[in-house]
Amino acid sequence: MTSLRVRIGVLGIALLSGLATPTTAEATTEASEVTSAAPTVEELRLDSAAPKEILRRSGFDSVAPEFTRALGKTRSYADARRLVVRQGAALWRRAVDRAQGRGPAGGDLSRDDDRPLYWARLGMTRELRSWEPSFEVSDDQRAALLGELERNSRGQTSIRYPCGGTLKRVLVTGFDPFTLDRDIRISNPSGATALALDGTVIETADGPARVETAMFPVRWQDFTEGTVERTLKPYLPKVDLFTTVSQGRVGRFDVERTNGAWRGGFGDNENIGRTETVPVADPGSQPQWTSTTLPYQAIVAADTGRFPVYDNTSVTEIPAGGTVPVVRADGPTAGSTARAGGGGDYLSNEIAYRATLLRDRLGLGATLPGGHVHTPVLQFGTGNTDPATGAVTDPEFVRNRLDIIAQVRSILTVAVDASSGSSGQDAEAGVS
Repeated sequence: MTSLRVRIGVLGIALLSGLATPTTAEATTEASEVTSAAPTVEELRLDSAAPKEILRRSGFDSVAPEFTRALGKTRSYADARRLVVRQGAALWRRAVDRAQGRGPAGGDLSRDDDRPLYWARLGMTRELRSWEPSFEVSDDQRAALLGELERNSRGQTSIRYPCGGTLKRVLVTGFDPFTLDRDIRISNPSGATALALDGTVIETADGPARVETAMFPVRWQDFTEGTVERTLKPYLPKVDLFTTVSQGRVGRFDVERTNGAWRGGFGDNENIGRTETVPVADPGSQPQWTSTTLPYQAIVAADTGRFPVYDNTSVTEIPAGGTVPVVRADGPTAGSTARAGGGGDYLSNEIAYRATLLRDRLGLGATLPGGHVHTPVLQFGTGNTDPATGAVTDPEFVRNRLDIIAQVRSILTVAVDASSGSSGQDAEAGVS
């Protein structure tokens, strides 16, 4: 593929903030206080027909009932905690095994599907939230159990690389499905990629590379509470390359050159919006922008698959001394205030910002290739576009997802090859 550098005159921020007009208000809202037994907005969607069909056709409809029965047999908080950790990790492993062709498929739903993991996890969290044990469990303890379930069922606690040797180490992250009130059937190709690549080895010109993955929720509050930093901090000093991955534009991949310190207000999976500077530790030293150190020139020049790959340099900024946001095709200017990175102002931009800021704060900016890749939007086949009447899957939908997964794997191969011996070789310095 010929090397391309995108010049975008107008960035459709809503596109990368959910890919259409948001269904929730852009103004900042806060979650109403709920009791420990009340299901969340995400969990309430489980009662819809599509999630039930997805769970049934993958065999994951047994996960929540089995978890509930086991939870009912626990006799102490410590016992419950061990169960939650064990079954959360088992759910992640089951989803990875299914995606990679190990064990029974459990039904006729394509193995590459990320949605059974998402809906089964929500079934477990709903049961844990409403659980009434025979022993006392405080609100803080229940919250801790929910946190353990989230982390273990997302692969965040199972990242393992072999010790010693010359094997390269690559870390990749994906996301849950989102915009579910628009189409509850939706899948996220970044999550499917995480399941397909976890623990796999890719062959590069410089030798084999081990890929480890983790999944993140589409919820502002989890990011505010530091889920990204908590998960990635132990591993960034040990890996040779990392990339966060999310779903972006229709029909194209983007390597996002610049990430901005701004939340644009789009509703998350709890239908909560946040409009504010990205909240991080030590805000006094927080830059407005961070930059990729992925070898973007090599990535966009390579033939990695059927979708074109772009070097996206566009941002939205308030120039120094100004008050009105403007779109800049060539990246931010010195002293400007972020209003959208190349990846928009939603959680995909935020995970890229947090991961690359963490890289820099760990002193790895000059040596560790890392950044964000946006995949194409995963589309259903022609004639299957109505969320109310459409099927939960179709052959074109599966083909699109498989092609995206394969192309991410190819992009990683190119990135490792291009970075060997000269990490971040063609990355530019960021503007703070």
